[in-house]
Amino acid sequence: MSAYAHQMEREFSAQSLMSREDTGTEMGSSYVVESGFYMTSFAATIFIAALVTFGVLLITLLVTLAVMLQSCENRSKGVVEIDKSIENSYHYCNIFALHGELNSLEANEVPPVCKSLAIRYIKGGQYARDLNFTMWMIENFFNSVSPSNDHREAVLLDIDDVLTSHLWRVSPSDRIEDATYLKHLLTLELYKKLQSKGWVLVLLSRKPEKEQNATIEHLSSLGYSGWSSLIMRLDNEMKMDTREYFSIRRAAMKEGGTQVISVISSQMDALTGSFPGIRIFKLPNPLYYYSNSHIENGFVM
Repeated sequence: MSAYAHQMEREFSAQSLMSREDTGTEMGSSYVVESGFYMTSFAATIFIAALVTFGVLLITLLVTLAVMLQSCENRSKGVVEIDKSIENSYHYCNIFALHGELNSLEANEVPPVCKSLAIRYIKGGQYARDLNFTMWMIENFFNSVSPSNDHREAVLLDIDDVLTSHLWRVSPSDRIEDATYLKHLLTLELYKKLQSKGWVLVLLSRKPEKEQNATIEHLSSLGYSGWSSLIMRLDNEMKMDTREYFSIRRAAMKEGGTQVISVISSQMDALTGSFPGIRIFKLPNPLYYYSNSHIENGFVM
């Protein structure tokens, strides 16, 4: 074979080898990266599967976080709505109680939610704070005025709450019993302070006059003494509206030369009508309707 033929054979063998390297027929399937990193098809499949799995996990995590955030938002919204509902009910019941007392509504006309909020009002301690502040206002007023020397000026005190004090111990809860006791304690303390300043004290009651002896004995046992007069209902006044009854009695006092300086009561019927005095004070009484509906069961606030 000539030298030229040998040269051609060598070139043909070199081209065949390069062709086999390019098609991967000897080494199997492979991927070539420009950086020089080689990956088999099996490794590439695993790599892609790992990426897909990671992506699925990431999406799952994002969805879970979104659901948790939505749940927290709903719970927070629910708490806000509950608080708002309680606040709205509280304002509603305040307005209802005011107009209810002004119009002498019966206990069965009071919405149940208002009775529940009244209990909450006491158990939360707000009743005691309001009562103390009211007593402070009363004392502050009487520190600014003085009785005249002729003793013709009187302070009217509604004592029906005091007259039912024997029912203290029968109550729905200890907290309410404590609040009831606090009211009687502060009322007696106020009574003695006014008495020590020389004010003429007139006690008002809605009870019949035929119970006068028992009432006086009861008041004495509770620490009350030295009052100027005790006003109770005559037989012909028992069916009379209590607002009219109190107005008639105050008018009679004025005609007799006695000036009413102040009326102190927890109920509106004693604070409305004619001749109420220079200053009237209403003691907080959140269980007015509740106690009226349960008075026969032995609980009065």
